[in-house]
Amino acid sequence: MKKLQAKLNQCAENLESPIAVILEGRDTAGKSSSIRELTHYLPPDLYSVCLSHKPSRRAMASWLGYWETRLPQEKKIVFYDRSWYSRAMVQHLNQWCTPKQYEIFIRDHKNWEANQSVRFIKFWLSISEEEQKARITARKNSPLTYWKFSANDENALSHYDRMSILKERVIDSDWYTVGFNDKKKGIKKLLEILCSELEPRE
Repeated sequence: MKKLQAKLNQCAENLESPIAVILEGRDTAGKSSSIRELTHYLPPDLYSVCLSHKPSRRAMASWLGYWETRLPQEKKIVFYDRSWYSRAMVQHLNQWCTPKQYEIFIRDHKNWEANQSVRFIKFWLSISEEEQKARITARKNSPLTYWKFSANDENALSHYDRMSILKERVIDSDWYTVGFNDKKKGIKKLLEILCSELEPRE
């Protein structure tokens, strides 16, 4: 694993363009922990992390415009713990956005990405329904992670199939789907793919 992390360092020092690394997945899939591992040895000036948080009303009204201000401008890597794709999945699932906002996103997001001077590397972290249930139960009962448990986690268990339908509308051939029932193996695969993607092109 450390050899891969050293290789990622080397790749990050020789970027050819700004890089947006998008990590999407169900609740408890491992997005945050993966970013911690991926960035553990990266020089701080070569990357930043864009964390998921509740957007303002203004951001909700101009969704892609809001995210455009959070794209990398320099030759560095930005890791996204959820991204603009939350509109097509968790927001729509929980009715946080309107049906019209959802359809506008589905219509516009591909062209929006194509017009950015950024290279996108997208990952869907895939976990089974049984694994998600086990992780949510563990999170809820752990004295270390109980604070991360929310009503949204509980709701996720009843919406597994619906989330599958929603993600199929946007997770296409542009994405890498990585199995994350085993987090250690999943993180290793992420590193392998990132290093391969970021190696200088001849």
